[in-house]
Amino acid sequence: MATHRIVARQPILDRYEGVFAYEFRFPPGEGEIWPKTGEDQQEENPPAGAADFEVIDELTEGARAFMKCPRQTLISGIAKAWPRDRVILELSTDERPDEEIVGACRSLKDAGFLLALENYQEATQEPLAEVADIIRLDVSATTERAQWLLIRKYRPRGVMFVADNVEKRAQFQAAVRQGFTYFQGQFFTRPQPYSPSEVSPSKLVYLLVLGAVTRPDIDINEVARTIKHDLALSYNLLRFLNSARFAFHSRIKSIRHALLLLGQNEIRKWVGLISLAALGEGGPPLLVTMALIRGAFCESLAPLVKEPKRQSDYFFLGLLSSIDVLMRRPMRAILAELPVAPDVAAALLGEENPLRDVLRAVISYEQGNWEECSAMAGRLAIKEETLYQLYMQAIRWSHELTHNENGKPDETLSS
Repeated sequence: MATHRIVARQPILDRYEGVFAYEFRFPPGEGEIWPKTGEDQQEENPPAGAADFEVIDELTEGARAFMKCPRQTLISGIAKAWPRDRVILELSTDERPDEEIVGACRSLKDAGFLLALENYQEATQEPLAEVADIIRLDVSATTERAQWLLIRKYRPRGVMFVADNVEKRAQFQAAVRQGFTYFQGQFFTRPQPYSPSEVSPSKLVYLLVLGAVTRPDIDINEVARTIKHDLALSYNLLRFLNSARFAFHSRIKSIRHALLLLGQNEIRKWVGLISLAALGEGGPPLLVTMALIRGAFCESLAPLVKEPKRQSDYFFLGLLSSIDVLMRRPMRAILAELPVAPDVAAALLGEENPLRDVLRAVISYEQGNWEECSAMAGRLAIKEETLYQLYMQAIRWSHELTHNENGKPDETLSS
């Protein structure tokens, strides 16, 4: 696989909105078979190179990956070389299963692989349903009664169900009631019913700190005083800045000392990150991770759209893009309390401007909305391969940020 291959990831969540696995999305014409199989490789190459799974591991960050398995991959035994603890083999319903395919599936299942059947609809696919561990159903294309009948039939046998194309909160809640185990779609990025307009006292200090670091000119004394009002925030910031990722020569003992060492741009970034993570506490951790990735992605695009001196503005453009979902408050009400640049606020509110174009490019890439992504890349005069590279850099940065030097989740930035 060429290292520039364009791919995005889509999370598959459990009912608590934690990540169970990721599926991959490719632009039209790229093909969805990855790693390459014996059908589409030169014979002298291995069926799944180390580079393939290195990229897959970066995309999944420890979660499982749904890997599509066409007929040749199944019957040739190629899939048996894949790591069974990291992949879920996805069986296609495009062709009628015969004894050879069903036998290969049983062999893979006996070898310890999990098998998933995509978009099961017809009785002709029943032989595959009989060996599947997971069945995926498109909730936008099947009736609730049809879903209920299939779940009632197969769940007693230990089969888990994934609800696909769950785009609204109401669909998610209905799927939970139906008995689905996992859920895929953009429902988790949609705002839930807004909470009362007042910010809770426990989160007010984080909003105040976020406001202090989004001003055009930062008053270090003001930021330090605001942070000191919350013991947990002070502790988390000092612990974060004393971690190995910063490698300061001497141990930092005071908030003001830390802020002086960082400088204005770095203050905005690191204090902003910790504040946002705290504001998102109690919600899906994935939303904070996505905000970090969007922030880094937007920041990396600033020089490419000839705005190198505004990287911190572009960083906050991405970082704050889902703050309304995290805080369950209207975006307009939140931005009224944050002194972000006017064009950043306008872009976050959906108004058309150059920053909105950047945010649309980032979100369309993230969601695998390739038609819009291609249009926005053209408008920004950026190659789609470049977007892929910056997307992967943002994922790596987010992972390094939210995991400590031992590779374990860092509670400072993991809500």
